[in-house]
Amino acid sequence: MSCRAVAFVHLPSRFFAALSLGMVLCLGLLPAGAQALPYIKGATYDPSIPNIQQVLGHASGEKITTPADLIRYLRALEGASRRIKVESIGKSWEGRELVFAYIGSEANIARLAEIRAGMQRLGDPRKTNEAEAKALIADLPAILCLAYSVHGNEISPSDAAIAMAYHMLAAQNDPVVNKIRENVLLILDPIQNPDGRQRWISNFEQALGLQPDASPISAERDEPWPRGRTNHYLFDLNRDWLTATQPESRARIRQLREWLPQVFVDLHEMGSDSTYYFAPEAVPYNPWLVPHQRTSLDWFGKNNAAYFDRAGFNYFTREVFDAFYPGYGASWPAYLGSIAMTYEQRSSRGLLARTSGGSEFTFRDTVEGHFLTSLATAETTADRRGELLTQFYDYCRTAIDEGRKGAVKDYILPREGDVSTVDKLASVLRFHGLEVKRAKTPFRNGTRQYPEGSYVVPLSQPGARMARVLLEKQVAMDDAFLREQDRRRSKNLGDEIYDVTAWSLPLMFNVEAVPAGIASPGEFEDWNEDMQPQGQVSPAPSPIAYLVPWGTTAAGRFLTAALRSNLTVLGLDKEAVQNGRTYPRGTLVLRVAENPANLAETVAGLARESGAEAVATSSGWVDAGINFGSAFARIIPRANVAMLWGEPTSSNSAGAMRFVLERQFGYPVTIIRADSMARADLSRYHTLILPPGSASGYTRVLGTGGAENLKRFVRDGGTLVGVGGALDYLRGSAIGLLSLKQEREATESPDSNEKEGAADKSGKVDGSTLSTEKEYLEFIGDSGEETGDVLGVLLRGKVDTDHWLTVGCERGVNILYSGRTIYAPLTLDEGVNAGYLETPGKVFESGYLWDRLRKQLAFKPFLVSQTVGRGNVIGFVADPAFRAQMDGNNLLLLNAVFRGPAHSRRAGGD
Repeated sequence: MSCRAVAFVHLPSRFFAALSLGMVLCLGLLPAGAQALPYIKGATYDPSIPNIQQVLGHASGEKITTPADLIRYLRALEGASRRIKVESIGKSWEGRELVFAYIGSEANIARLAEIRAGMQRLGDPRKTNEAEAKALIADLPAILCLAYSVHGNEISPSDAAIAMAYHMLAAQNDPVVNKIRENVLLILDPIQNPDGRQRWISNFEQALGLQPDASPISAERDEPWPRGRTNHYLFDLNRDWLTATQPESRARIRQLREWLPQVFVDLHEMGSDSTYYFAPEAVPYNPWLVPHQRTSLDWFGKNNAAYFDRAGFNYFTREVFDAFYPGYGASWPAYLGSIAMTYEQRSSRGLLARTSGGSEFTFRDTVEGHFLTSLATAETTADRRGELLTQFYDYCRTAIDEGRKGAVKDYILPREGDVSTVDKLASVLRFHGLEVKRAKTPFRNGTRQYPEGSYVVPLSQPGARMARVLLEKQVAMDDAFLREQDRRRSKNLGDEIYDVTAWSLPLMFNVEAVPAGIASPGEFEDWNEDMQPQGQVSPAPSPIAYLVPWGTTAAGRFLTAALRSNLTVLGLDKEAVQNGRTYPRGTLVLRVAENPANLAETVAGLARESGAEAVATSSGWVDAGINFGSAFARIIPRANVAMLWGEPTSSNSAGAMRFVLERQFGYPVTIIRADSMARADLSRYHTLILPPGSASGYTRVLGTGGAENLKRFVRDGGTLVGVGGALDYLRGSAIGLLSLKQEREATESPDSNEKEGAADKSGKVDGSTLSTEKEYLEFIGDSGEETGDVLGVLLRGKVDTDHWLTVGCERGVNILYSGRTIYAPLTLDEGVNAGYLETPGKVFESGYLWDRLRKQLAFKPFLVSQTVGRGNVIGFVADPAFRAQMDGNNLLLLNAVFRGPAHSRRAGGD
């Protein structure tokens, strides 16, 4: 074991007094007068700047610092030095402060507003000519943002952040530090995920014993569900950059748009058996990165390597962590023009760790690694200040030129279909800093007419590449890389793709984004998020009912708000025509006679807040379709909704599902720990959601008692909604609530589209390829090897327009498919395939999917329903709440959760 700092924390001081001096020195428990920061040999520090021990009571790397203490220390530095400014930028879900700390020369800290304004001018070459840009480049410092610990259980980056702050402020007669102060404005984001970090520290401290335990199975290093990686709603904040649903992400993005850093580094941790990773990244690179964003990585990598070589630390580059997906902290800033990188340190996951090879290392070792790369990166930024600022200006200038001259001039978002989701997409783009215009009148571009209110995203703007990477249907991946993945897959080696391969926001939102070859003519206004359209009520004399057409997420928000307001709401399973207007399947009906006297006022308020349209009608007579008193007009009860929580569910998926229902649709969800299911009283709940999780995990945790309770819940009229891996549990012999059969990978035999008979003992059947609608209908009417993994592709689905689950989604939906699970369609005597994938030629929308799987996936179900007793079981093969990014699936989710109880035989019961 290395003689590095290991702390016996939370023991009385008299215990330490009894230790021998030699043991104290070995463990690094040094008195306050010792070297304040041990990572740079020979460094001397200004005694007027408080060191970490003086403020927090422990030396750097000796203890894992809490979120509150991280900020307390930065505030102490701010009180002692004019070279730092700490700015509060927001709060987490749990109310913890988020800050940026700006560090530089006294002169630069005194002119922060001037520097920020200068960066905004440099970032828009339409307003700043080359001569003006050269003057700005000569005057401005380069902006370096170091972002630490986006994952709460990646503990060393945040402690490295305060060590870096101290070194930059207190180091004396250090030419490297002096150079950085003068040439760089350093922005430290010290704790990106304070809620997750505090959760991790609480678990760690509860398990810590007499001394730190290096065993990988020790409780202090083995986190319980949901672990500390995620924020309060269990989001991986490193995957939240595309849609920015979480307050932590939104606060950070707002600031980065203001500062436009030339260099951005996201500092992480990885497995304890690794070493240290820094850029250059692994292939594939996103094609919307420009050449200098790749070649400049070598500047930083080489200087990091020099620091590590001097320290004797191991490292690696160009492996594992690619630059293809744009939704990480280490990639999103690149589309502002930054050199964006990720650094990964092996994790101690506590104060002491042991590798599988038997060697040990300490928390302080890991803090040192991140401190050294922070310092090395700042030095490189200082050395390359002029080049980095010039490259940034050129990035913005060439983006405008490419947008002006390229084959695509505009992206048009027609305000049609689910108009509220179109509005939301425009809002997301605007939040990312893109210029968005809204049509004040109808306009034509090419052969197509677009309605008033449609949005236009011009590509002749500095954010053109950001627009392209978010809006394009398909982003090209390097052919040589794909050939290598195909070769690896043929040998069962697994692919080297790090995350999802499809992320097109229009496809995920299930709305159009039309690439236009000419700039759109017409009358437009600059649009911002404050201009969101409000819902309204079309009045009628002496109304007897209010109709809310279904098919928009705004109508979904209206429904959940109306239920929470205890209004009586009907849902139409079939369309109705009144006064020449067709009201689609799913339309909500609120009858005056069945609701409180202030219904008109309530409906107006709900429409305004939700953005939904409501139409007052003076008659129950319809010209065609169903009347409001039909059996196809069902009461939607004020459902009590519950969801399983804890092991064995996927914490990310459970958190996202809860977030979508609670925060995007304003409806409370009761979370029930899975290990309580055997004794839980479910009688008052209408809908119960089972998030993704393994079948074996569900079987183990729920046991026989939990399975019987679930079966009883459904038989008594409950709606059970299973998602992803939970379907394997629901179809298994332990519970048997779904008749789904998982397919093996289809072979290329001529009769591969024929069913091969009974399932094997694993419950799997031979894979089938269905090429036509006729084959699909024959399959469902007729009473090996596993499929290979797929990483996040967008597929196109059709819906059964005769089933209530699909109301509002008649045009079909896109789903995000991952994994290896393909189910055979349910036969008509088993249940209903409410949603199934398109034909082989139409099923694929975006991402990278092996050809054989493309054929097999066609016509396979992604949404099923099966009646059991008086209730129903609904299965989503693909997670409709994935990262809270699949807005195009929201109506299907709401239909399952709220219309499911309307179609059970205990509907309306409590």
